[in-house]
Amino acid sequence: MSIESGVLYVVATPIGNLGDLTPRAEQILKSVALIAAEDTRHSKPLLHHFGITTPMLAYHEHNERQVMDKLLQRLREGDDIALISDAGTPLISDPGFPLVRACREQGVRVSPVPGVSAAITALSVAGLPTDRFVFEGFPARTQAARLKQFEALQDEQRTIVFYESSHRVLVSLQDIAQAFGADRLVVLARELTKTYETVLVDPVGKLIEQVRQDSMQQKGEFVLLIAGYSRTQEDGLEPQVERVMRILLAEMPVKQAAAIAAKLTGEKKNKLYQQALVWQKESS
Repeated sequence: MSIESGVLYVVATPIGNLGDLTPRAEQILKSVALIAAEDTRHSKPLLHHFGITTPMLAYHEHNERQVMDKLLQRLREGDDIALISDAGTPLISDPGFPLVRACREQGVRVSPVPGVSAAITALSVAGLPTDRFVFEGFPARTQAARLKQFEALQDEQRTIVFYESSHRVLVSLQDIAQAFGADRLVVLARELTKTYETVLVDPVGKLIEQVRQDSMQQKGEFVLLIAGYSRTQEDGLEPQVERVMRILLAEMPVKQAAAIAAKLTGEKKNKLYQQALVWQKESS
C-alpha cells in the first residue's frame, strides 16, 4: 500500500510585529511534523511566543542542497513540513527555491500560507506607483557591481524595490544618486512593523544627508524603493536615445546623425537635431 506524500507548506512569518502571524499560519506550524527554518535560533522566540513545540531543522543557503534530500524523503514518506524564513515570505530573497522546484518536479504538493512580505509592505506605504513594479532583491556587495546594476535600471519606468542591510544602506544610497541622479525620488522604509519604524521620502540627494546625519537611520532592516523613470515634455531625450545620438554625433554631421537616430529610436528627427545644436552650443 503506497503512502500519500506529505505537503510542503510555505509559511509567511512576521517581519517584526508578532501579531502579524495569521491564525492559519499558527495552526499549520503546530500541526506539521517538522519546521524547516532559515535560522532555528532566530525562529525559537516566535514559536515559543505562540506555544509551538514542533521540531525544527535548519535549512539555509549554506546547507540547502544537503538538507533538501532529507526533507524530500520525509515528504515522500507522508510527513507535512513547513518552510519558514527568518522573517516574511520564504523564497523572496530567502532560501527555498531549490526545495520548492524539486517538490514540483517530484509531484509533492506545495501549498502557500500567505502573510507579510517586506517588499509589499513597503510598497503599500511608499506613495509610489504600485500598479507596476520590479523587485531586484539585494544590491550587489561591491561598488563597481552595484553601480553597474543601478545603471542598467536607469530607464526602468516601474517602481524599483530593493532590500538592503544596515552595513551598506548609506553607500547604496550614494550609488543610487550617482546612477539615477540626485533628484530621483527614493523611499527608505526602515524597521517596518517594529517600534522604530521609519518611512522617509525624498530626492535621494536629500535622503543621503538625512541618513548621514542621523545614525539611527543606518540601523535595522531596510527596503529601498526608487521611483521609476518618467519623461515630461520639459525633459530632454530619454537616456537610451541620448546615448545613441551622442555616439552618432561623434562620427557624422548633426543632420545625418539626427536622421539615423530617428530611425533607430523612433524619436522625432527635428527634436534630435535641435537637441544636438544645444549640446554643440554648450560645449563651445
